Amino acid sequence: MARPIKETPILYGKDARRFEELMKHPRKVSSKELERRKKDYEYFKSISKFDCNE
Repeated sequence: MARPIKETPILYGKDARRFEELMKHPRKVSSKELERRKKDYEYFKSISKFDCNE
Protein backbone atom coordinates (compact mmCIF):
# COMPACT_ATOMS: atom_id res chain seq x y z
CA MET A 1 0.00 0.00 0.00
CA ALA A 2 1.30 3.49 -0.79
CA ARG A 3 2.42 5.91 1.89
CA PRO A 4 0.34 9.07 2.35
CA ILE A 5 1.57 12.20 0.58
CA LYS A 6 2.93 14.84 2.96
CA GLU A 7 1.86 18.47 2.74
CA THR A 8 3.93 20.70 0.49
CA PRO A 9 6.17 22.96 2.58
CA ILE A 10 5.65 26.72 2.35
CA LEU A 11 8.64 28.81 1.30
CA TYR A 12 9.50 32.01 3.13
CA GLY A 13 12.01 34.82 2.76
CA LYS A 14 15.01 34.40 0.48
CA ASP A 15 13.93 30.91 -0.65
CA ALA A 16 10.49 32.18 -1.70
CA ARG A 17 11.97 35.09 -3.68
CA ARG A 18 14.49 32.81 -5.41
CA PHE A 19 11.77 30.30 -6.32
CA GLU A 20 9.53 33.04 -7.71
CA GLU A 21 12.37 34.37 -9.90
CA LEU A 22 13.12 30.89 -11.20
CA MET A 23 9.45 30.44 -12.14
CA LYS A 24 9.34 33.81 -13.92
CA HIS A 25 12.49 33.10 -15.94
CA PRO A 26 12.82 29.39 -16.75
CA ARG A 27 16.05 28.33 -18.40
CA LYS A 28 16.07 27.89 -22.16
CA VAL A 29 16.20 24.37 -23.59
CA SER A 30 17.75 23.86 -26.99
CA SER A 31 15.73 22.17 -29.71
CA LYS A 32 18.30 19.34 -29.73
CA GLU A 33 17.79 18.76 -25.99
CA LEU A 34 14.00 18.96 -26.38
CA GLU A 35 14.07 16.36 -29.16
CA ARG A 36 16.24 14.05 -27.02
CA ARG A 37 13.81 14.37 -24.10
CA LYS A 38 10.85 13.58 -26.36
CA LYS A 39 12.60 10.47 -27.68
CA ASP A 40 13.39 9.36 -24.11
CA TYR A 41 9.76 9.94 -23.10
CA GLU A 42 8.48 7.90 -26.04
CA TYR A 43 10.91 5.09 -25.21
CA PHE A 44 9.84 4.88 -21.58
CA LYS A 45 6.19 5.09 -22.59
CA SER A 46 6.70 2.17 -24.98
CA ILE A 47 8.19 -0.11 -22.31
CA SER A 48 5.73 0.80 -19.54
CA LYS A 49 2.99 -1.64 -18.73
CA PHE A 50 0.25 -0.63 -16.30
CA ASP A 51 -2.63 -2.76 -15.19
CA CYS A 52 -5.41 -0.30 -14.37
CA ASN A 53 -7.90 -2.99 -13.36
CA GLU A 54 -6.58 -3.42 -9.80
